[in-house]
Amino acid sequence: MRKRLFFSMAAAALLLYAALAITSCHSGRSGSEANAATVPSARVAVAQRGDISHVLTLAGQFQPYQVVDVHPKVSGYMKRINVDIGDIVHEGQTLAVLEVPELRAQLQEAAFELKQSQEEITRAQHEVNSAEALNFALHAESVRLQQAAATRPGLIAQQELDDAQAKDLSSQAQVDSAKAALAAAQQHAEAARSDNERYQALENYTSVTAPLDGVVIWRYADTGALIQGGTNSNNQALPIVRISQSALLRLRVPVPENDVQYVHEGNLLQVRVDAINRSFSGKIVRFTRDVNFETRTMETEVDVENKDLSIAPGMYANTALQLASVKDVITVPVEALVLNAQHQETVYVLDSSNRVHIRSVQVGLQGSKLAEIAGGFNPGDRVLIGGQEKYQEDEQVIPILAATPASETVQESGGMIDMKAGAYGGSQ
Repeated sequence: MRKRLFFSMAAAALLLYAALAITSCHSGRSGSEANAATVPSARVAVAQRGDISHVLTLAGQFQPYQVVDVHPKVSGYMKRINVDIGDIVHEGQTLAVLEVPELRAQLQEAAFELKQSQEEITRAQHEVNSAEALNFALHAESVRLQQAAATRPGLIAQQELDDAQAKDLSSQAQVDSAKAALAAAQQHAEAARSDNERYQALENYTSVTAPLDGVVIWRYADTGALIQGGTNSNNQALPIVRISQSALLRLRVPVPENDVQYVHEGNLLQVRVDAINRSFSGKIVRFTRDVNFETRTMETEVDVENKDLSIAPGMYANTALQLASVKDVITVPVEALVLNAQHQETVYVLDSSNRVHIRSVQVGLQGSKLAEIAGGFNPGDRVLIGGQEKYQEDEQVIPILAATPASETVQESGGMIDMKAGAYGGSQ
């Protein structure tokens, strides 16, 4: 009887102990769950080192470096034209030959005048020599008679002395006259030589040559056509051909007014010519420094080597101009920035205990997704992103880490553009 009572009491004690243990465990779990429910969670991002850049994409158009309308200097009939559209020509190459019959006659006449004037010079020179010789003889005779009369007075009659002196003076006058005739002949020869050179130059102009290396992009004349000289500004005469200097091209890009401040000589542009599937870099070499009143853009030019003539003037190109950039800086998502009541940029930073601290920061270059933190921040610092108004200073949170990029390239379109996907890279 006693044994049965003992076993009953032991079993009751074991049941009571088990019940107390179960109750204790249940109470512990409830307390932990209650504490976890009172600590809010928050999305956080890690500050990283990276790059931020802004790239302006624009459509540009290729233009010849120079375009020249080739006119003849003289009017005449087209005797021969040696080129056609699309031909590559070189400086000094004969493009066409004109026939001007009256000019040939004028050249022959000028040559005859020059020859005749040279003969006049020869004749005048002989006359000068003859007059000088006669003058020398008469002057010597006059001097000799005067000396004899001085030695022996009365030996020579005064009349003879006067005649000798008169002949001497007359011969000197003839020398002066002959020299004047020689000078006139020389002047006449210079005039004839000038006329001859002028007509020879005009004759040379009947062969029309290329003023530069280039490509004939249009032809206006055919064999036998009457071609008007291009010397008269009031004359609306057509040229013979139009030549484009296409081995060196101008890539003209209209930069919007807001981005003019970023344009400087030497800046690099990334250029993509979809028509020929070619990409290259180019440097800004000149810009107008003037914003167009209607389009609010400034024409900017890049010189492009085109020795193989693979790029045709008039083709379009897609360009990318880097406006502003920073490298190897601290970046955080733009969502981490909060403007406080004093209009200062702040971020909500977590310490090692996951407690929130509101910190003022200086923001540098900002993209669409990332912003540069200029100072007071270190890589690895954690910041809250989104919903910061729900959290207080020194409040503890449960961080939920969000993956964010470290670098970003922001593309801005400044005009008509049809870029291929990924041609210049996108936001990273």
